[in-house]
Amino acid sequence: MEKIFSKPKSLFDTQTHYCAGCGHGIVHRLIAEVIDSLGIREKTIGLAPVGCAVLAYNYFNFDMSEAPHGRPPAVATGIKRVHPDNVVFAYQGDGDLAAIGLAEIIHTANRGENITVIFVNNGVYGMTNGQMAPTTIMRQKTITTPEGRSVNDGYPIKVCELLSALDGPSFLARVSTSTPENIHEAKKTLLKGFNTQIENKGFSLVEILSACPVYFRMDAKESMRFIDEEMAKTFPLGVFKDWETSAN
Repeated sequence: MEKIFSKPKSLFDTQTHYCAGCGHGIVHRLIAEVIDSLGIREKTIGLAPVGCAVLAYNYFNFDMSEAPHGRPPAVATGIKRVHPDNVVFAYQGDGDLAAIGLAEIIHTANRGENITVIFVNNGVYGMTNGQMAPTTIMRQKTITTPEGRSVNDGYPIKVCELLSALDGPSFLARVSTSTPENIHEAKKTLLKGFNTQIENKGFSLVEILSACPVYFRMDAKESMRFIDEEMAKTFPLGVFKDWETSAN
């Protein structure tokens, strides 16, 4: 029998700590597949965040480092400047990147640092029991917004749109893990994000809409529908900045 599907070399064979239906496992797999396809495993360095993916270094079979809460872009900048021949990426959730780390991501993008940022947006603080996050959509119920997010809580921060106003970024895109088709598109977009760095074109960020069934308070199927029917209205999928398009 021909083997057509196997575990990526860039992933360890280990038990997951993520909740059932969590999107982080899908994103980890896509990153590993992209790194394997590019043949860069031996030169890749990843930065894990503080949040649900704090233990990402237990899954990726390449060099990983940890950064203080919100600071993966700053640490990745330092590593990349010291090791410019390595491929360096920061892996962050919405609390890590869009709350405590908002200054870091803005200034890293504005400087056009030649790193890749993978931003997993599930709209809640998953690690600390489901409080409202910077990306919680309007009327979404969380532990800290039991009646739903209102204007008194501010509006969801749209990271790709925010960064697209800067001159520094080279590639900004938003994808989703809600369907097989979207997952396939997410993989192609991650490939573009890594290639932007490999080709020394500067800063790239790929935002990935992801499910958190536990704090969406839905089953896995309902969570995927919530991404498509609710989250994607606030966070539309697409490319917001592309150095290739700009060059043409």
